[in-house]
Amino acid sequence: MIIWLLGLPVLVAVSAGLATLLRRRRELVLKAVVGLNAAVLAVATVVIIAAASSGGEPAADATLVAAQTDSGSSSWAALLGAAIAVAGSSIGAAIAVAYTGAAALAAMSERPELFGRAMVIVGLAEGIAIYGLIIAVILIGRA
Repeated sequence: MIIWLLGLPVLVAVSAGLATLLRRRRELVLKAVVGLNAAVLAVATVVIIAAASSGGEPAADATLVAAQTDSGSSSWAALLGAAIAVAGSSIGAAIAVAYTGAAALAAMSERPELFGRAMVIVGLAEGIAIYGLIIAVILIGRA
């Protein structure tokens, strides 16, 4: 986790630099982005190969294993899944509400009697976020 926190300022600086260069030289930025993607792919491949070939060592003491599982370190995946479910569904709902809300307002400006039907469609789009929240509650309950 600390790697992500340390890498975030670097990512922001690189993105700002690429945005500045994008205004001046598009070809240079394209080559830089392709090169950066190739470097990230190479590093990720090396890390995956190293992790797969390292073969985990068995625990020396059973009490150490019990202490590790009791500390809650095994529930990080469920919590991460809950965060992704909420974030993804909220972003999806925001996009859906933006499009359906704009269409509903356009339809209501021509025919005001369509208010009820338009709000039902916008409410259905907002239901996407509620589904993500339900999934998050289920995942957190199992963590």
